[in-house]
Amino acid sequence: MIACAGSARAQEAAALALPDVVVSATGTPTPAEHVGSSVTVITADQLERAQLRTVPDALKTVPGLNVVQTGGPGGQTSVFIRGTNSNQVKVLIDGVEASDPSTPNGAFDFGQLLTADVARIEVLRGPQSGLYGSDAIGGVISVTTKKGEGPARFTGMVEGGSFGTFNQAVGVSGSAHQLSYAFNVAHYSSSDTPVTPANIAPAGWPLNPNTYDNWTYSTRLDGQLSDSFAVNFIARYTSSQLGYTPDIYPPPFYEGLPALERSTSFARQFITKGEGVWTALDGNLVSTFGVSAVDLSRPTVGPNEDVNGTYDGDRQTYYARSNITFLPGQSLLVGVERKEESMTSSTAYSELTANTGSTGVYAELQLALGDRFFLAANVRNDDDDSFGSHATWRIAPAFLIPETGTKLKASYGTGFKAPSLYQLYAPYYGNAELKPEESEGYDIGFEQQVFGGRVSFGATWFHNDITNLISYDPATYVNINVSSARTQGVEAFVAVAVTDRLNMRFDYTYTDAIGYLPVDAPFGASCAPLSDTTCTLLRRPNNKFSITADWKPIDPLTLSASLVYVSSWWDIVRFTSDYVDQPGYTVVNLAANYQLNQNATVFGRIDNLFDERYENPNGFLATGLGAFGGIRLTY
Repeated sequence: MIACAGSARAQEAAALALPDVVVSATGTPTPAEHVGSSVTVITADQLERAQLRTVPDALKTVPGLNVVQTGGPGGQTSVFIRGTNSNQVKVLIDGVEASDPSTPNGAFDFGQLLTADVARIEVLRGPQSGLYGSDAIGGVISVTTKKGEGPARFTGMVEGGSFGTFNQAVGVSGSAHQLSYAFNVAHYSSSDTPVTPANIAPAGWPLNPNTYDNWTYSTRLDGQLSDSFAVNFIARYTSSQLGYTPDIYPPPFYEGLPALERSTSFARQFITKGEGVWTALDGNLVSTFGVSAVDLSRPTVGPNEDVNGTYDGDRQTYYARSNITFLPGQSLLVGVERKEESMTSSTAYSELTANTGSTGVYAELQLALGDRFFLAANVRNDDDDSFGSHATWRIAPAFLIPETGTKLKASYGTGFKAPSLYQLYAPYYGNAELKPEESEGYDIGFEQQVFGGRVSFGATWFHNDITNLISYDPATYVNINVSSARTQGVEAFVAVAVTDRLNMRFDYTYTDAIGYLPVDAPFGASCAPLSDTTCTLLRRPNNKFSITADWKPIDPLTLSASLVYVSSWWDIVRFTSDYVDQPGYTVVNLAANYQLNQNATVFGRIDNLFDERYENPNGFLATGLGAFGGIRLTY
């Protein structure tokens, strides 16, 4: 269900081979076998077969990633790539930067992202600021929504099951004359998801389940106004509410407890983009210009006043870029963008209004020397209104040996993470003199095909050095650049077309993530001490292993299965600052789809087949055994 790079022949032989073209690695559609960076692609077909309703669920089997969700659906969800911090991941939705400027550390919350309208997810690993600017220290996750094609097509889905789950989705898409269109509405609802472990509350204490309700509306329009000029428009609106149990610290002992009553956290996200695309020189020059905007609001209300408050963030980005192909396989991409972002927050303890902006310029050269050697090299400079200028770069070569079915690949680059508005300007804790977090990293690996492409395997070694990490001064609690980290490890895979109807894939990731601090500096809440000056980064398991399989025993029936094993990791106890060696877990999921006719498919799945009980993070139960089923219609 997760793809790996391979030739067209291997793709026909093995359904687990990577789609032929990737976009995120270079910013332009590029044959996957020509890409030196490490990319995983998840397609709409894979999402549908495995019945993955949220992006966090889709990412759990991806190598190099650790997905951490506070409880069930809708809970705060963070993604760690190759041991880097969760706020060091750039997230794009249809090319629009989707992070919330009002979050304290700038991390993106994946918990609100449904998959009903998703065409593909690309996970690009390694420092990527040379093309994408700030936040891309660990990598980039790019989500692309579905585009209308062909005659009008109507789709609908209804699903119900455990934990009070009741989901629906409806869409219409197609193309007519010079216009393609796609309109989608998705509703995800669960009313009874247990998330609070019994051992963190006194006997008889109420343990309220989470409730979650998400409505997502999306539109995509693509118009070819003439042979040389096209316009594109996307809009996506999500409105969700999560009923959850916050932490309280009642007198006289002020020891942490789950609250007696639930609070409600709302999330409203509006993303839009409009752009024009001009093509000239027989298609060798493609210029794009446009504007995108993100408007987000996260109010929390309820009886627990300490957690009540409102966070609002917005961002506008103005951009232009041109890609010129001057020889077959040789192209130059140049671009400029201006970003303006602001935030307001109001809580029981403080209020904050802040804004900043930045201007980025970049260039990327792609070279192909014959049909064996391929290279992408980029450089970028970002001039930030808060901390000044910052330059980054990346180079990623790939070498093919067709005679042996071998691909050698590598990349080397730099990344940075700009301080968030909260880190810069928050009352009591902000520091306007903060510098960006910085990284330098590389990876090197190979991919090999044997048995006519029916078996492929490979491994990649990665290493990142991260400096200027933002922590706090123990005397003043003001944010400062104080610590550094080293993350390194191996990603390995084997993909096998066992038969024409059975495909399997095995992925393994080893991650070693160590932090370094000056003597007497605070370790903070993200690092468990190893010595006076070293620590283990939290929520980075050393080992992760996954197996995915697709089997089509008869033409109408498709069966899918996945197993994910995650080893133990260091975490912090939910109600204290104590460190804990959190036990690992193994989860098995099954899914079946049966096509009744060309218009109707019934489906069912079992999540967490063996009812594995685990907490990720500590103090929040992951979802247990669940059974779901429904019907999907297409006309």
